[in-house]
Amino acid sequence: MKRKRGEGQWALGYREPLNKNEENKKNDDGLNVRRRIIDIYSKAGFDSIDPADLRGRFRWYGLYTQRRPGIDGGKTGSLPDEELDDRYFMLRVRIDGGQLDARQLRVIGDISNRYARGTADVTDRQNIQLHWIEIESVPAIWEALESVGLSTTEACGDTPRVIIGCPLAGIAEDEIIDATPQIAEVAERYIGSPEFSNLPRKFKTAIAGCASHCTVPEINDVAFVGVRNEAGEAGYDLLVGGGLSTNPMFAQRLGTFVKPEQVHEVWKGVVSVFRDYGYRRLRSRARIKFLVKDWGAARFREVLEKEYLGYALPDGPAADAPLPHRDHVGVHRQKDGNFYVGFAPRVGRLNGDLLNVIADLATEYGSGRVRTTAEQKMVILDVPEERTQALADALAEHDLQVTPSVFRRQTMACTGIEYCKLAIVETKQRGMDLIEELEKRLPDFDQPLSININGCPNACARIQVADIGLKGQLVVDENGEQVEGFQIHLGGQVGASFGKKVRGLKTTSAGLADYVERVVRRYDEQRAEGESFAEWVARADDADLQ
Repeated sequence: MKRKRGEGQWALGYREPLNKNEENKKNDDGLNVRRRIIDIYSKAGFDSIDPADLRGRFRWYGLYTQRRPGIDGGKTGSLPDEELDDRYFMLRVRIDGGQLDARQLRVIGDISNRYARGTADVTDRQNIQLHWIEIESVPAIWEALESVGLSTTEACGDTPRVIIGCPLAGIAEDEIIDATPQIAEVAERYIGSPEFSNLPRKFKTAIAGCASHCTVPEINDVAFVGVRNEAGEAGYDLLVGGGLSTNPMFAQRLGTFVKPEQVHEVWKGVVSVFRDYGYRRLRSRARIKFLVKDWGAARFREVLEKEYLGYALPDGPAADAPLPHRDHVGVHRQKDGNFYVGFAPRVGRLNGDLLNVIADLATEYGSGRVRTTAEQKMVILDVPEERTQALADALAEHDLQVTPSVFRRQTMACTGIEYCKLAIVETKQRGMDLIEELEKRLPDFDQPLSININGCPNACARIQVADIGLKGQLVVDENGEQVEGFQIHLGGQVGASFGKKVRGLKTTSAGLADYVERVVRRYDEQRAEGESFAEWVARADDADLQ
């Protein structure tokens, strides 16, 4: 009991703040900063911002200070925040379920061009991030977003962040259940509520009935996965405790069947367990995965049912295995006879003009409905079959590929040192250059292969579950100089295994394309019929992985 009290668990009576972050949250709810931004900071300017708001509560509304240009990766983590901070912000637009219409997309595009120097990145949690935002512009940006039903509320911070969902919800031919109503109900009831605006740390949710498992439920804090019970009723399997970063863990099934109408209260129960029993002493142990690991699924389920739900959930089956491809790139039939067209920007990088182009094309060829994906891609819905090729051609004119190479299709990159204060190396441009180089060097390679590039150890780009995961760090080159480079993880698979780290296996950024080409060629030469990259890595000699 003493050890648990030392973890700072509220439910055990230990409410005294144990670190600076907890003290900051106790002093003032992060949601209260909105009024100060509107009334004070946007009028008096950057220098008027309270540091506790600037580096803490601003996140409750999707705002992070950018990295000051020119500070190299060797200084990450060693310089004080005030030296790393630029006077501009990254702003994250929250897009629950990845669901947008053309009007909303145009508004984001216009905000990008007017206030963000044209920047726009699609994230691997279906949000859109803008950069170069000045504090003076934030109220006008909020007004524009909210006029079309969008917001930045709890897009960051120790809060329930965006709820990711299948971009094909309601239209996929092989869908088990359309999770759109459940996503909407959770968001409407609980996002922006003081009830859950002080969690031990961030909380990530996935709710989907997708046969592909495109929301990677195994690495979310809580995930509802579409399933049919023995009676043939559609509902959800419940997983809790997934996450990556420096201590990756896969979520555990609680073994329950959740009816659609129960999702919002079960979600509330899981988040409440985290809020009350989650570890608050050390930030590094404050994610729900550590609690689930220590308790086990059975105890977590017992506490959830007895203390929070007040009823027992029925046992339920596990979801079927995911389809081989978890993304939705290409041209495919919808259940209503129309088609959807999924396309691949390079590592999620877009701009304001392109967002407007995509909105125009979605209106011209479809119904105006657009979706973002958890793979940094986008999808246009409701396209008549006879117009799909014309749409694909129109997208290609803007370098938005509907039939991309395997490298374009399956390479992701986090924000990187260009804007992020945590990053050690550059990622976005590195990823774009790598795609281009591999397309030249390996034009005929067509096996599924994911390459995920991260600028630091925090795994925003899911490096541990990629075929080739690249963790940014400083390495020593052949001249003995310290340069940007990557530690290499190989053969990761969501829900199956984390990537293998071969002793000493690193590459400089300059040597990255050479390394990837070399290991991919060896795989292509040695693989058995139907053998995946991850399966090959598991049996390959370490020498072949160098």
